[in-house]
Amino acid sequence: MYVCSCFGITEQQVKQHAEDGRCTPRQIASACKAGTDCGSCVKRIQALLGRTDGCATRTRLEPAGLAAQPPRTAPRQDRPLPLRAA
Repeated sequence: MYVCSCFGITEQQVKQHAEDGRCTPRQIASACKAGTDCGSCVKRIQALLGRTDGCATRTRLEPAGLAAQPPRTAPRQDRPLPLRAA
C-alpha cells in the first residue's frame, strides 16, 4: 500500500528504511523524499515508525524510573551580572 503518493513510496519501503536505522520522519524523508511534498503522509509515516521494532524509543534508552522525572532547567538569573571596570 502506498504511504506517499507524491513519490510512490510504499509501507514496505518505509519499514525497510526504518530497519536500516532511519527512525524519524525526517530521516525517512532524507532517504526517499516521502513527506517532503504535500506532507499528508507524515502522520502515516509516524504511525509506521511507532510500530517498528528496529528503532530504539525513548523508553528503551532511559533506565527505569528516570522517564517520570521532570527535565532539568537552568538556574534563574534574577538580576544582571555586574560589569567589570576596565
